[in-house]
Amino acid sequence: MNSDPAVENPADGAQETAAKAPATPAPAAKTPKKTAKPAKKTTTAKRDQPYFDPIAYGNGPDDSVAATEADENAAVTHHTVTVGGAKIAYTATVGHLVTVDPSSSKPDAKMFYVAFTKDAQKEEERPLTFFYNGGPGSSSVFVLLGSFAPRRIKTAMPSFTPPAPYEMEDNPDSLLDKSDLIFINPVGTGYSAAIAPNKNRDFWGVDQDADSIKQFIKRYLTKNNRWNSPKFLFGESYGTARSCVLAYKLHEDGVDLNGITLQSSILDYRQAGNPVGALPTAAADAWYHKKLGVHPTPTNLEAFAEEVAEFARTDYLNALRKFPQTDDEVVQKLADFTGIDKATLLAWSLDIAAYDSRGNSLFLTTLLKSKGQSLGSYDGRVTGVSSGIAGKIDPNSGGNDPTMTAVSGVYTSMWNSYLNEQLKFTSTSSFTDLNDQAFLNWDFKHTDPTGAQKGIDSKGNIILYTAGDLAAVMALNVDLKVLSANGMYDFVTPFYQTVIDLQQMPLIDKTVRQNLSATFYPSGHMVYLDGGSRTQLKKDLATMYDAATSNHVAMSRIIALQRTTAAKIA
Repeated sequence: MNSDPAVENPADGAQETAAKAPATPAPAAKTPKKTAKPAKKTTTAKRDQPYFDPIAYGNGPDDSVAATEADENAAVTHHTVTVGGAKIAYTATVGHLVTVDPSSSKPDAKMFYVAFTKDAQKEEERPLTFFYNGGPGSSSVFVLLGSFAPRRIKTAMPSFTPPAPYEMEDNPDSLLDKSDLIFINPVGTGYSAAIAPNKNRDFWGVDQDADSIKQFIKRYLTKNNRWNSPKFLFGESYGTARSCVLAYKLHEDGVDLNGITLQSSILDYRQAGNPVGALPTAAADAWYHKKLGVHPTPTNLEAFAEEVAEFARTDYLNALRKFPQTDDEVVQKLADFTGIDKATLLAWSLDIAAYDSRGNSLFLTTLLKSKGQSLGSYDGRVTGVSSGIAGKIDPNSGGNDPTMTAVSGVYTSMWNSYLNEQLKFTSTSSFTDLNDQAFLNWDFKHTDPTGAQKGIDSKGNIILYTAGDLAAVMALNVDLKVLSANGMYDFVTPFYQTVIDLQQMPLIDKTVRQNLSATFYPSGHMVYLDGGSRTQLKKDLATMYDAATSNHVAMSRIIALQRTTAAKIA
């Protein structure tokens, strides 16, 4: 696909001691001579600081922790990793920061985070990247263990990762060579909770959530003396919608960003299930599983996806509008691109993104039906048994998707092992990786920068649209770099729908649009779980970080903008 959617704590010092040896006997005719033994070096090593947290962090909508439990204790450990041939000494900090209500300045939430910071760096020269997953209701464990932290899990994607023993490994694709990394767990996830009299549900909403993470970021900058560091966001899935809202809110509070990575975007909920946006992904799945009716079989997936995208926005769009009137040639081409026979396509009203009454994707459950298999919605390369009881398990639970089933075991086991044994943070509470209660109680109402309501319509349907927030902050901060990263086998947030959303984003200035780029990988929703895709995405991120931080004129403008905005609200 075209990569341009516009196409449109310092180390302790070493101490040295020297001891002289006793005089050595010498011939009587010569003056006695003293010799010294080599100096001994003793280094005061950094000591790890384990931490045990006995506080109960409830994940229910009405749960909270007491105000007397609003501490900021953390486990601190020291490590090294080699990235790009260079050995990096870094500190891992795992614990909580306390955020405050911006009006009363009273503590309102205790948020759990994991930070990896390179040792002995200057504030103004060392970028910070804040990571989070989506859901809403997901902790950051998935992006932490899978993507660009110094250590990562080993998976067999797109195959099922067999049961324990599992493995972790140093991550040669870590982003630690470019930035310090802070992984945030929103309220109700991980070990994060509201502080009484607040309740978790008070933070479960588009604007409420972005406000709380904004407060976390500001607290982190203050506690760690990082206000003058270049700042980046990395959000995945719903985290991309969060990033758009958060970036604008940060700007309004005097915190301007240098870059944003949107991985597996959903910026316009009105287009969820749009067959035009989904068709290139369906074609990619059919290509991977050798079900195409196209001859000869395309050898280049990206070039093939371009061809399908052209068909999707022209002949296929017209066919959907005219149905039940049909053009046999167009229907045949749709069948060739998707591997689904014409009769079945007609029964679906040509809608390749349609679902059955139980919430099953018709395409994902039909393509390999003759083999008794379904495709993963998060990664169409992954398959699962769709017959017998396996075909009757609730498909609306993300954990039952073949993609998540393939990696859930290794995630659960290795997170507990890594957190407790290597990062040395232990707790009596249960770690909440995914909180369905947060999703079920989420307030999707959102007021965009123009004051318009972009969350829920009069009938209660979700119409959340956050591309406008992104356009607004890009127009205000003309040096902000934005990278949209997309997996080509992702049926949850289809890559071509993201292209459409970005093309239609209300950002007119062509120069500012040059700060926006999109990249595509032969992977799924969690792009980084595919080894080759993760390596390429790291390269693309490095390019974006270099572009965002090497332009000193642009950096100066961002700092000046930050000071101006802060002065206005002071």
